[in-house]
Amino acid sequence: MAIAVKFCGLTRPEDVAAAHEAGARYVGFVHFTKSPRHLEIEPMAALAVDVPLGLAKVLLSVNADDATLDAITARVPLDMLQLHGRESPDRVAEIKARYGLPVMKAIGVAEAEDLAAIDAYSTVADQLLIDAKPPKGADLPGGNGLAFDWRLLADRKYWTRPWMLAGGLTPDNVADAVRLTGAKQVDVSSGVERAPGVKDAALMQRFSAAVRD
Repeated sequence: MAIAVKFCGLTRPEDVAAAHEAGARYVGFVHFTKSPRHLEIEPMAALAVDVPLGLAKVLLSVNADDATLDAITARVPLDMLQLHGRESPDRVAEIKARYGLPVMKAIGVAEAEDLAAIDAYSTVADQLLIDAKPPKGADLPGGNGLAFDWRLLADRKYWTRPWMLAGGLTPDNVADAVRLTGAKQVDVSSGVERAPGVKDAALMQRFSAAVRD
């Protein structure tokens, strides 16, 4: 598959199996209590140990402190840390050094001015996730099923880090999103669910097929 797919917010063994069947490159596990996709450490560890080889296991955390990340990384075999909160560039660098894992930093975008953060985080993060900025007062920093104006990312090929497109992607719109942005990686959570935190294997297959076509 030319476009790498990340299925995020997996909560069940059958969702991990469906992600593998759909040809995903990454699977994401959420540790954030406000999320309907939140996993405590032991259930996350149980899912992660059975992830097939070749699928990168990503932890999504939000403003997590060292104690929380210490506890998770001690029990869960992970390949990448995704920081989806207000972590500063200095905090991103601290986490990368402390845990020795690649770090992906999420950046919320609603207008052109929001793209300025990309340069700052490009110096410290291994990858960037460009997501829709949540509405003011929203409980969740991502996974809200919201898209942004993808034309803001057109002709942004000079970025120095690999990046992933997220925010409101579905099997019906992901092909257009890739065409407009030139994204080589895409992330989806709510867009392939039949209920919050419950993935739909058929939608996952459709999503992957859409980025292949």
